[in-house]
Amino acid sequence: MTAAIHQEVTFSASPAKIYEILTSSAQFSQATGGAPADIGTEAGSTFSCFGGMIEGRHVELLPGKRIVQAWRAANWPAGVYSIVKFELTEQDGGTLLIFDHTGYPEGQGEHLASGWHANYWGPIEKLLA
Repeated sequence: MTAAIHQEVTFSASPAKIYEILTSSAQFSQATGGAPADIGTEAGSTFSCFGGMIEGRHVELLPGKRIVQAWRAANWPAGVYSIVKFELTEQDGGTLLIFDHTGYPEGQGEHLASGWHANYWGPIEKLLA
């Protein structure tokens, strides 16, 4: 059985706004306290976050609805990628983000699961406050 992370987070902003934060270099950098980000805006384009600590390629971009990425931490072995999927749904005037992360190296699940909260969801909530 493949290890997987499944998280559901609600934000007090529209799906379009959450999508924009996740796919805009400037907004993602602002959300993460100025950490350098270089995020392409088209399917097939690359991204790099946290000064190159996270990198990958956009597999699918459906504005305001879905982001699928081939995603990796820079310290993973060369050529090792996982898949992350962000599903955005309008809910009660905000956004329900359904997140799934699969295919990461064995033993990384606990670290990655807490990292999504600390480095993505928390900072996005703070930006929106």
